[in-house]
Amino acid sequence: MPGARPVGHELDAPPWSRVEGTLLSTARAVRRAYDAALARAGVNLSEASVLAHLQDGGPLTQTELARRIGTGRARMGVWIDGLVDKGAVVREPDPRDRRVWKVGLTPAGRDLWAETARIDRSIRRVLRDGTTEEDRARLDALLTVINRNADGLVPPGPA
Repeated sequence: MPGARPVGHELDAPPWSRVEGTLLSTARAVRRAYDAALARAGVNLSEASVLAHLQDGGPLTQTELARRIGTGRARMGVWIDGLVDKGAVVREPDPRDRRVWKVGLTPAGRDLWAETARIDRSIRRVLRDGTTEEDRARLDALLTVINRNADGLVPPGPA
C-alpha cells in the first residue's frame, strides 16, 4: 500500500521510546535540576528567569515580562509577588503612564540575579559534559525546528 509505514516505524513505538518522549523526559529532568540548585538561593527557575530579564532589559511591565518569558500575565504576577516578598524586585509607577507599573530589580535582586547566574553556569557545565560545540549546535537547530512545529499546533491566543 503506497504511503504505508513499515511495521516497527519509530512513530509506532511506545511513547517512552519515541524522540518526543525522550525530549519531554529530558526537559523535566533539566527543570528538576535547575529548581533543586536554585532552591538553595531561595528561588525557582521561573523566578530566576524574571530576574534575568529584568537584569538584561528592566525595568519592565508585567505584560512585557510575560511576553518575553512566554507565560500569562496572571502567572507572571504570582512570580513577581514572590520576588517582591523576597525583596528582590519592586513595582513602581511608569513615569510616562501612571496606569502602568514597572517592575525593577532592587540591590538585593541584583545580588540574587548574580547568584542565579553563577548557578546557571555551573548547571550548564554539567549538562554539556560529554558534548561538543558541534553537537550542541546541531541539537539547537533541531530543537528550534521542533519548537516551531509545536507552536504551529497551538491556535493563537487572544491579542
